[in-house]
Amino acid sequence: MDATKLHAIDPAPGASGGARSIPDVRELLFGDLWPYAPAPERNVWPIAERYGHFLDGEFVDGDGWFASVNPATEEVVTHVPTADAKVVDRAVKAARSAYETCWRDMPGAERGKILYRIGRMIQERSRELAVLESIDNGKPIKESRDVDVPLVAAHFLYYAGWADKLRYAFPGASVAPIGVAGQVIPWNFPLLMAAWKIAPALAAGNTVVIKPAETTPLTMTRLCEIFVEAGLPPGVVNVVHGAGATGKLLVEHPGIDKVAFTGSTEVGKLIQRALAGTGRRLTLELGGKGANIVFDDAPLDQAVEGIVAGIWFNQGHVCCAGSRLLVQENVADALLAKLDERMATLRVGDPLDKNTDIGAINSRAQLEKIDELVAAGRDEGADMHQLACPIPERGFFFRPTYFTGVTQSHRIAREEIFGPVLAVQTFRTPDEAVQLANNTPYGLSAGIWSDKGSKLFSIAGAMRAGVVWGNTFNAFDPGSPFGGYKESGFGREGGRHGLLPYLEVTG
Repeated sequence: MDATKLHAIDPAPGASGGARSIPDVRELLFGDLWPYAPAPERNVWPIAERYGHFLDGEFVDGDGWFASVNPATEEVVTHVPTADAKVVDRAVKAARSAYETCWRDMPGAERGKILYRIGRMIQERSRELAVLESIDNGKPIKESRDVDVPLVAAHFLYYAGWADKLRYAFPGASVAPIGVAGQVIPWNFPLLMAAWKIAPALAAGNTVVIKPAETTPLTMTRLCEIFVEAGLPPGVVNVVHGAGATGKLLVEHPGIDKVAFTGSTEVGKLIQRALAGTGRRLTLELGGKGANIVFDDAPLDQAVEGIVAGIWFNQGHVCCAGSRLLVQENVADALLAKLDERMATLRVGDPLDKNTDIGAINSRAQLEKIDELVAAGRDEGADMHQLACPIPERGFFFRPTYFTGVTQSHRIAREEIFGPVLAVQTFRTPDEAVQLANNTPYGLSAGIWSDKGSKLFSIAGAMRAGVVWGNTFNAFDPGSPFGGYKESGFGREGGRHGLLPYLEVTG
């Protein structure tokens, strides 16, 4: 299977599983009479051919340069170096020096001022950051512009407010920073994941060494420029680039006091084993297989919008995606008919086009994983429904897809696909819905749709998930904690709870 192309779906059932194309509604209704005009958000900001590590307040060249590729065009965007043990050690020492000489003892109000300046400068450069995020990651510009970057600024502004109020966050207790934090972030939300980790660590008085994902290093370099302009002292935040080997060097470095990781469950388990018995702090935000539960008394049109936001936002590259739809049996046909209608309006294409709803899959490797699991869904007998829409000839794209006839034994119901693919199951009673929702090794998120508040609270209380949304999905706020249970990790990011991993609390 060619991972760079989307595949036409045979509308007739195959030998092992059915497949159905959902026609593009624009072609049916308007043909060529009323086409979408291109609405590109052009990049007017220069991108250097190379960016180095960010150590002690300066960009530093390294060895072993590797390319960062635009997933929508397969063109090289920039190059960054791979950090070896010496570079990681230098970064950790710079963070330790900054921690002991300035940041730890800086009055909280002064730390808050710097964090506030960072937040305001992110707002001022929001258009630039949004464009670069879409180039580097592949997500639609309207998501980068309207969701990611505003939340990035909001997290810095939120924790700026906490910086001089830490003693009030935990009444009756004494609080102190813990030291140097090593942080590893994923490629699905490069800027937002950086803000989730850096902002609370700095507000609490810690310093940071952070490793961005190897496929999305670009916006981190712009964030470092903002740190310098905002007056963040050298060494308070250090950035090392590289793949998994660099992340391993960072989390196992003896100079790190706390590790924060967001990524796959498999890597999270390796990190937990490596740190066992060391006494160092650890928080993990790992994979998910969230259930989106629709009851027969739910507002179906609203629920459909929540389903779309739950699985096709950011191409499904979301740990807390609602990748399992559990719908009450007596409204399943009506809901899926509405979902087909809504799905037919989605546009797949250029991430920088403001009309695009579904952008590019982040990498060839991720597209191949999605292809494999979708093929497994068909081979195991599930029925595939896929949008028949035009797509670019180059780049890594996958049409929005959902499966019906799914059982709990199917891989697509059990494994995290991390793509725009939804597995649909039905239930008859609330108890059965809870049982299906919790029948997973993950426990990161869930959504519940009903017009009865008592049902929302009752079902939410039975969910083994860290975040449960009622009549909405993928709603985030910097004041609200986020995290999971079971194989979705432990610890919380966001809100007052997000300060705890970065503080020694006594008394």
